[in-house]
Amino acid sequence: MRRALLLLLALPVLLSAQASDDAALRHARELLARHPIIDGHNDLPWEIRTNEVSRMDVAKYPLRTTAPGQTDFPRLESSGIGGQFWSVYVPGEYADSGFARVQLEQLDIARRLIAMYPDRLQLALSADDVVRARQAGRIASLLGMEGGHVIENSLGALRMYYALGARYMTLTHNVTLDWADAGADIARYEGLTDFGREVVHEMNRIGMIVDLSHVSVATMHDALDASAAPVMFSHSSARALVDHPRNVPDEVLRRMRDNGGVVMVTFVGSFISNRFREWEREGMRATRDVTDPAARREAMRAWREAHPQPQATVAELADHIEHVRDVAGIDHVGLGGDYDGTSELPVGMEDVSGYPLLFAELIRRGWSDADLMKLAGENILRVLREVEQVRDRLAA
Repeated sequence: MRRALLLLLALPVLLSAQASDDAALRHARELLARHPIIDGHNDLPWEIRTNEVSRMDVAKYPLRTTAPGQTDFPRLESSGIGGQFWSVYVPGEYADSGFARVQLEQLDIARRLIAMYPDRLQLALSADDVVRARQAGRIASLLGMEGGHVIENSLGALRMYYALGARYMTLTHNVTLDWADAGADIARYEGLTDFGREVVHEMNRIGMIVDLSHVSVATMHDALDASAAPVMFSHSSARALVDHPRNVPDEVLRRMRDNGGVVMVTFVGSFISNRFREWEREGMRATRDVTDPAARREAMRAWREAHPQPQATVAELADHIEHVRDVAGIDHVGLGGDYDGTSELPVGMEDVSGYPLLFAELIRRGWSDADLMKLAGENILRVLREVEQVRDRLAA
């Protein structure tokens, strides 16, 4: 009887909390309907390339129904996405087959994807194109290259990729280049070489955004020193909260104020959750003595089977967003989900339909609509415009 009485007394509080949650989520959906998200990184073109059903054939990938990956049109409809940088990713380990060939194939997959669904997607090559696509009710589709290895040390190749639609390039992926140190590899130059700085200058000149996700901290600083235009981190989080080489340290976050760039916080579990990061480190320690690559993969698989993966939370993701806001400023934070590029996603955000849950969490934390609009897309759209202005000024 006493337990039943306690439950009855607690019921109004529970109902009030539920109503508050529902109101926050409703508020989030209404806001995103008016001010949709421009996300910095989605690996759908690579998923189309490698999926067993499609194998590079865009027509075979079922985007109008339920796709095998994390992105399709039914889920995009409820996502709040109005603009997307589709990553035309090429692994840094593909040297034997030629980076440029694979990069051209990835650009081809992305452009065929956009052309195949003109009722849903619209190619965007400028900030004005993004606005026009959204006014037409389509997802503004921009292209971002992930890794400067694809230019094969050629500024001519860089210029041609821009002509084909690439509007950002991540200076490195996980492999240190001839001209730039990667964050996940051995440093060889303590940042950028003279040619690396020339790459940054040329990207400024042609109007391509310099993306610093994946690079070392020294490369971040060198690129900020060299760039005349705002830079971006297309999918990185805050290193002060999770010590991961893919995250951005506070010393760099503070520099974003003067540079004018944007850090697009990513959703990857090992980047946003210390529990997840420690689990990842434990697995690496447990298998570090296995030297054969195939045997190491099998040892890691067996270890993970015996040690279930922890789950990151929406609250942990929101903590990173707020840290970037607090250190860099509200004008310098955005979102780069990394969907179809990771399986490590917060509970409830396992596919692209989960964005409203994040915005509801921020609404409950007291975020204003004006600040949510900046996070959603205004900040990255401003960066795109300012990069274009630097391009035009240099041309003049």
